[in-house]
Amino acid sequence: MADPASQDRKRAEPQWVTDLARAEPRAPLVGPYMAYLLLMMLSDLFPDSLTGLAISLHIIGAAWATWLIRRHWPPLGKAHLLTAVIVGLFAAWMWVAGQHWLGTIELGGHRLSESLSLSIEAPFVRLSPVKVVDVHEKFSTGGLFWTHVVLKITRAVTIVPVVEELFWRGFILRAFVNWDHFDQVPLGRFTWMAFLGSSLLSVVQHPGNWGVSIVCWMLFNGLFYWRKSLLCLMITHGVTNLALYWYVVRVGDWQFW
Repeated sequence: MADPASQDRKRAEPQWVTDLARAEPRAPLVGPYMAYLLLMMLSDLFPDSLTGLAISLHIIGAAWATWLIRRHWPPLGKAHLLTAVIVGLFAAWMWVAGQHWLGTIELGGHRLSESLSLSIEAPFVRLSPVKVVDVHEKFSTGGLFWTHVVLKITRAVTIVPVVEELFWRGFILRAFVNWDHFDQVPLGRFTWMAFLGSSLLSVVQHPGNWGVSIVCWMLFNGLFYWRKSLLCLMITHGVTNLALYWYVVRVGDWQFW
């Protein structure tokens, strides 16, 4: 007689999803993030006049790819809502205040708030000014502007926290502990290599905010080690993005957009 749980899973997802998750345990945690990045690259090909369509398709496509493989995620844990909101708001404040503070420090003729990139020539790391695009000027102040703003914030507080936390806290932190058998590493197991390595690696995702990115990842990692809950980090990440983007739209500090 077939296992009822197995039958439910077959009805809930395509067989290829089940086969993929069995063959590659990283897929449920890395796949959504990769799908998100790929679809973002495609959405960037749309003209500005179709920004609403581009972001909408990005959200829907990434959400579908993420939802499709949800049955193979590790347990998400408890929300710890109050903690998540407090840490999320603090992280948003720190991101803005820290970036402005780094802008007051010069090193070798460059400000530390500039974008970080790697080079094959010594000193192998370069700083270059960040090109800031004023979204008001790009889309004017009409319907197209607000369509772009509302949809980008929607994406930042819904699908972004899910795919990034599955990848960074669900996979990367454990992969630093044991790459070949990361799925045998309990969620929230602390090692200095994972804590520092993942924080430094976050610079790849945020080269224009590299300094505050490292600190923010340390904060998020610390919260995850404490609460051991992916759901808590998803909420924290969403609150951070919401508060940060609210600040940007309210003040017009578009360097954080």
